[in-house]
Amino acid sequence: MHCPFCEAPDTKVVDSRLFGEGAQVRRRRECLSCHERFTTFETAELNLPRLIKQDGSREPFDAAKLAAGMQRALEKRPVPTEDLEEALHRIRRRLLRSGEREIPSRQLGEWVMEALRGLDQVAYVRFASVYRKFEHVNAFREEIDRLEKAPPPELSRRQLDLLENGEEGGE
Repeated sequence: MHCPFCEAPDTKVVDSRLFGEGAQVRRRRECLSCHERFTTFETAELNLPRLIKQDGSREPFDAAKLAAGMQRALEKRPVPTEDLEEALHRIRRRLLRSGEREIPSRQLGEWVMEALRGLDQVAYVRFASVYRKFEHVNAFREEIDRLEKAPPPELSRRQLDLLENGEEGGE
């Protein structure tokens, strides 16, 4: 890696540590020429599926766009950043596990709504109102009624975790 200070081509790794729940490696480096130190982060490059939009067009999955949409729904809500990050991580894991090269954007939207429902019901209704294009107050009422009748998201998540663990054990 080139030094960001003097552009020298040789640097050495001084220290390496796992970072971000083990999903990244944080490396402290030192330039062999100017002896300045800097930090780099290394992550695995994963091929996430492309999204098939409603109009039939295709676009690459954009993690920043996903995070921005969820953050907008959670704006001014009492949800810790760590909980949002974990939800985003679960969605990305789900995309990878799908094994598909392309998935409908509708499927991703449903996963986002499921995650938001587990984080904050107000954020869930906000996102649903935009995602499902609510045009009348009755649409809000119907969505809230569905929300109240559905099992709690923690129960669904535990059941999904059991299924996923069972699949891993059976291979």
